[in-house]
Amino acid sequence: MTEATRAPDGSPLRRVIFSGLLGNTIEYYDFLLYGTVSALVFNRLFFTNLSPAVATFASFTTFAVGYLARPVGGLVFGHLGDRYGRKPMLLTSMIVMGVASTLIGVLPTYGTAGNWAPVLLVFLRLCQGIAVGGEWGGSTLLAAEHAPPARRGLLVGVVQLGGPLGSVLSTAVLALVSLMPEDGFLTWGWRIPFLFSAALLVLGLFVRLKVVESEVFLRSRAADDRQRAPLIELVRRPGQLLRASFFIFGATVTQALTSAFMVSYATGVGIGRSDILLGQVFNGVGAGIAMLVATALSDRIGRRHTLIGAALLLAAVAYPVFAMIGTGDPVLLWIALGLLAAPPMGALLAPSAALLAESFDTGVRYTGVSVGYQFAAVLGGGLAPLIGVSLLSLGGGNPVLVAAYMAAACLASAVAVWSAKETRGRDLVAPVAAAPETVLTSQS
Repeated sequence: MTEATRAPDGSPLRRVIFSGLLGNTIEYYDFLLYGTVSALVFNRLFFTNLSPAVATFASFTTFAVGYLARPVGGLVFGHLGDRYGRKPMLLTSMIVMGVASTLIGVLPTYGTAGNWAPVLLVFLRLCQGIAVGGEWGGSTLLAAEHAPPARRGLLVGVVQLGGPLGSVLSTAVLALVSLMPEDGFLTWGWRIPFLFSAALLVLGLFVRLKVVESEVFLRSRAADDRQRAPLIELVRRPGQLLRASFFIFGATVTQALTSAFMVSYATGVGIGRSDILLGQVFNGVGAGIAMLVATALSDRIGRRHTLIGAALLLAAVAYPVFAMIGTGDPVLLWIALGLLAAPPMGALLAPSAALLAESFDTGVRYTGVSVGYQFAAVLGGGLAPLIGVSLLSLGGGNPVLVAAYMAAACLASAVAVWSAKETRGRDLVAPVAAAPETVLTSQS
């Protein structure tokens, strides 16, 4: 029995979904952990030769570097994944991320290594960004290519739970070590969550090695219809790639503003570190629940209606979220992050993954999904903390401009989704140009 004929069975499908969920959890644990630590620690240990304000800006710049590297990872892993298969690229991305994150945990600080400390930190952050650039697209489309059309949105959404789960896990581990005395935390305690990445890497590889390649890709390889240069094929239709990038733009901006930027902002208005970290846990839990609900809904009413509604709702809550955090009240911060921001953010994030996978042909799908998403991640998530800091300063400490920026990003996503065709239930083997819009009945 060939790998292609085994792929549709229940056991390989469950293995693919679990592997994708675990892989995304590990990747985002590592990637988002860096964002929180950059706001709490790196400005004090790796940029001690700078003033506090400049050090914070420099720390957020290294955070942005990881996002800038993500399209590179998406392009490299996407090209190789479209040419040689999804599974080997997913194994490679996991190894790169695990090794880079573990090495961050043993980096010398500026006081020990001088200027080499921030240089090495930036290099390892680049490696993290490249790894995430390959992981997200690969795990998303592998799940999409295995899943039955009627449940594709939900099953791809389960894989997307790795984002909030990774956020919750990284925050929980960091919250535990932050209970240490300040001196111990700054000396070695912050390193523990990064060193924990080594154990996660071993677990992730154990699961991922058992995953089978998708039947959709195997058919493409057998028919020899793979593209020699997938990116060139996509560039010939730039509107498709640009529109796909903005499907998820509002979610990436919100995710960055409610994580890395929010830590710095909330600290500035007097909210304690433990309260902030608990708020991030609520944010991750709220987003995760919303992801499952929204992806299941998208399988019934379509991707477009679900995503447009989520984007508009997220734009509407932008100002209340930052106004509540700005009061300095921890309870209001928990409500803002867990009940206001998280549900529409999760509802915009997860169904976008299925829409992206359904928007590209098999021969360019890994490249299209990866580059499309990671381009949005750079413009949105990577620059959002820096833009947020600048807008907050421009507003004299009033977050109204930050909220307007978040709302505008969400409206851009709504317009992009509105301009796209409905893809729910699309046959992923058929070319996009030849595939009619498909409307599934509730019995599908």
